[in-house]
Amino acid sequence: MRSCLALAVSLVSLVIPAHAQDDTTANNQLIGELMAFHGSQAIVQAMTTHCYENTGLDSAYKTAAENWYLRNIGFLDLADRVINSLGGAAEGQQRAAETYGGSQIMSAYNQAPDKNSFCRAFLEQVDSGALDIDQQLPAPLKRAQEISASS
Repeated sequence: MRSCLALAVSLVSLVIPAHAQDDTTANNQLIGELMAFHGSQAIVQAMTTHCYENTGLDSAYKTAAENWYLRNIGFLDLADRVINSLGGAAEGQQRAAETYGGSQIMSAYNQAPDKNSFCRAFLEQVDSGALDIDQQLPAPLKRAQEISASS
């Protein structure tokens, strides 16, 4: 179960649209990697909502999602600012990252033999900060911080 969760979380860092893969410029690659920040948000939002609804409306999931957002909003804003400074994202690129992140975590959930245990493990990961952007995507975050500091 944890391996499915780890796989889904690590896959979000691969959210780079086909046109960015073909374009070898560092800026386009970084934009794709920064879009993964939004994919991470989608993972947390989708799974906390799903688990909240399927575990008897346990408010711990809502609280975890709110706390994740508060811990990560600065990273999401930084990503958006840097993406804009690099020329902006392609049409639909953010939506694709969000869709990909949400679908990967739901796929992991659907494959889990014990859905309740999966949700509890996910909640622990969110609460501990293990799914925070600075923990999951440290290299793109560092590059974004460097770009922002030099602007």
